[in-house]
Amino acid sequence: MEIASFLIVFFMVRYIRTSLQTAVRFPEWERILVIVQYAASGLLAADVFLDSSITKWLWHLLLLGMVGAAYLLKDFRPVRNVWLAVGPYILVSLFKDIAKLIDSDFYESISTVVEIAEIFTLVWLIATWVSTQRQQKALEKERLKRLQEEEQSRIIAGQNVMLEQLVAERTAELTRQKEELEQTLTELKATQDQLIQREKMASLGELTAGIAHEIQNPLNFVNNFSEVSVELIEELKEERRREDRDIELEEELLTDLTQNLQKITHHGKRADSIVKGMLQHSRTSTPQREPTDLNNLADEYLRLAYHGLRASDKSFNATLIMDFDEHLGKVSVVPQDMGRVLLNLFTNAFYATEQKRKTGLAGYQPTVQVSTKRLSDEQIEIRVRDNGCGIPKTVLTKIYQPFFTTKPTGQGTGLGLSLSYDIVTKGHGGELTVETEEGEFTEFIIQLPT
Repeated sequence: MEIASFLIVFFMVRYIRTSLQTAVRFPEWERILVIVQYAASGLLAADVFLDSSITKWLWHLLLLGMVGAAYLLKDFRPVRNVWLAVGPYILVSLFKDIAKLIDSDFYESISTVVEIAEIFTLVWLIATWVSTQRQQKALEKERLKRLQEEEQSRIIAGQNVMLEQLVAERTAELTRQKEELEQTLTELKATQDQLIQREKMASLGELTAGIAHEIQNPLNFVNNFSEVSVELIEELKEERRREDRDIELEEELLTDLTQNLQKITHHGKRADSIVKGMLQHSRTSTPQREPTDLNNLADEYLRLAYHGLRASDKSFNATLIMDFDEHLGKVSVVPQDMGRVLLNLFTNAFYATEQKRKTGLAGYQPTVQVSTKRLSDEQIEIRVRDNGCGIPKTVLTKIYQPFFTTKPTGQGTGLGLSLSYDIVTKGHGGELTVETEEGEFTEFIIQLPT
């Protein structure tokens, strides 16, 4: 009895102190409970010296006092389940001792039942204690989960502020870049009628500008990415207002928004590069085809390109070879467009020979050749060949791509061959191919229907 009572008191005190956190929340009760533990230990030791008939009633008094406190005191309401656990055992033990005291014969007649009941109350106490511990662990787990959720909410609140700042900054940057590009387009349209003549083409007059057309492609990219970015911002705001926010989705939206801004910056710089090129490869807006003497056109633009290069470099000399088919006849083309194609091919040819000349190769003589030939009644051919440095195989597949160039920054926009290819293939239904050997030659071949 005494050992069981001591263990019950010990674990009850421990449970109450732990559950109520009396050391922090109820310091006065903490001191009282510590005293109770010491009193229980002293009472257990006193069993050795005192009559058990005295100590057992002291144990009953101590247990009833603790259960009563747990049940009646307001501060102990959260641990009232202690009464459910130990109450039956205390009542059975109290009944047992009272029955012995009043009528020992009566007790002997029911002792078996009382002992069985006492065993059941102990089993009930243990089972209830285990259940209570599980509930306690579940509650603690729930408390920790709630703390984690509160911490997560705090973190999310902080991220909200950062996201709002980031969205505001990205929106302002996006708006600024869009306004700058629109201003650039306005300035280009305003200066379109005031384009300077190319010094190397002064004898032929002015080549009309098409700058606004040239930058339309990057401007379209800017507008498209701007619209997509606005949609991303709206989606981000909508996600942020949701209770079950997806942080990974928000990070993904911010990543997409950053990439869009980088693309806008890239295409904005490309538009600026085109503007600085100032019609190096521009064409007039005349779209009409007319019968054209391609022999004279090729001769004219070959000399134009040659003298244009010599105007900037008096030391440059090249051999010009013209092999024209006298039976070529006139071909229906847009002369300004085809002149632009030839001018671009000749300019590239002279540039290649000049670069090879600068290497100091002994006995090297820059040579550019143009030839025409009627292949059939329905097709003619123009070949432009140079003995320059050739085209490396690594870039051969890229030469018709817009904005691709091997020239140093500021010397080319990378639009010449791309626009020439479009003029020949899309504008005239022909073909533009190339044959080359790195370090030896390059030959562009134009085939046009008549």
